Amino acid sequence: MAIKSLIINPGSTSTKIGVFEDETLLFEETLRHTTDEISSYPNIVAQKDFRKNIILTILKDKNFDITTLDVIVGRGGMLKPIPGGTYQVTDTLLDDLKVGIQGQHASNLGGIIAREIADSLSLPSYIVDPVVVDEMEPVARFSGIPEISRVSIFHALNQKAVAKRYAKEIGKSYDSLDLIVVHLGGGVSVGPHHNGKIIDIFNALDGDGAFSPERSGSLPCGALVKMCFSGKYTEKEVYSKLVGKGGFNAYLGTNDMRDVEKMMAEGNQDANAVRDAFVYQICKDIGAMSTVLKGHVDQIIITGGIAYSKAVVASIKERVEWIAPITVYPGEDELLALAQGALRVMNHEEEPMTY
Repeated sequence: MAIKSLIINPGSTSTKIGVFEDETLLFEETLRHTTDEISSYPNIVAQKDFRKNIILTILKDKNFDITTLDVIVGRGGMLKPIPGGTYQVTDTLLDDLKVGIQGQHASNLGGIIAREIADSLSLPSYIVDPVVVDEMEPVARFSGIPEISRVSIFHALNQKAVAKRYAKEIGKSYDSLDLIVVHLGGGVSVGPHHNGKIIDIFNALDGDGAFSPERSGSLPCGALVKMCFSGKYTEKEVYSKLVGKGGFNAYLGTNDMRDVEKMMAEGNQDANAVRDAFVYQICKDIGAMSTVLKGHVDQIIITGGIAYSKAVVASIKERVEWIAPITVYPGEDELLALAQGALRVMNHEEEPMTY
């Protein structure tokens, strides 16, 4: 019998929902929220009823009978570091989402709203592979300064989803493969997958690795220290250079690869240089992660929105295809990935994880 799921994926100014029957999408909606609507609430958690009521209204307007649902799934939020998997929204997990134990983020609302709707229907509620998935080996945590450890914050949901998709397509188990997954979006993450775990990662939020459309990536430390103490910038202004205004935004004033490629087509040499540097740094990250896997890489998987760019993919292949064959899964289907995570548990293919 098919399993029907409601998927809830809150963003900073939108809430995406989808209803699935097994892996088949019945419908989806992106509910936009104005800045005025969001700013009227003192914090993220205070938005809960506002967003929940919009979701229920949309479902009602579509004449969808919510009593036909079997499970509710929310986007995972800023929880404590945890291994990858599908987690039931227990009271402990719910409390940490509400507190924002690693920070306030709209994704925290996914599990909170999922739990409330599920409880009203006496259904299970889950989150799947939140951004705080942490499967790093101890050796990967050293930074060079005892006060600072490298941390795992990245596109875990999409990384895990495409890795498992590839394994399924070739008829092998995910935990039998050595993969490097490259997520190319507003942020970039490059992760080595070994024995079903992502054993190292470049912090995709505000730390390591290649620059991206919106983030600076790794920087020369000394120069960054001088900038911080130059007196020209506040802490907030420096941080915005790292996250939000870094990368493509800093160099070209856009966070969209399509704009960059349009500039290139119009003869903008700066755009050419930035795009080439972006690819160059991505390939260095792939090479670095291949050493984590001791040179044994079954496949390199490229995913995320920028993976739609044939030119970018071709340039990456030119530099790293000698390491391993490359598979491309463009885009980032988070709603489907969340539905698949719950399905694996509901169909007893995986055991639910305990937070």
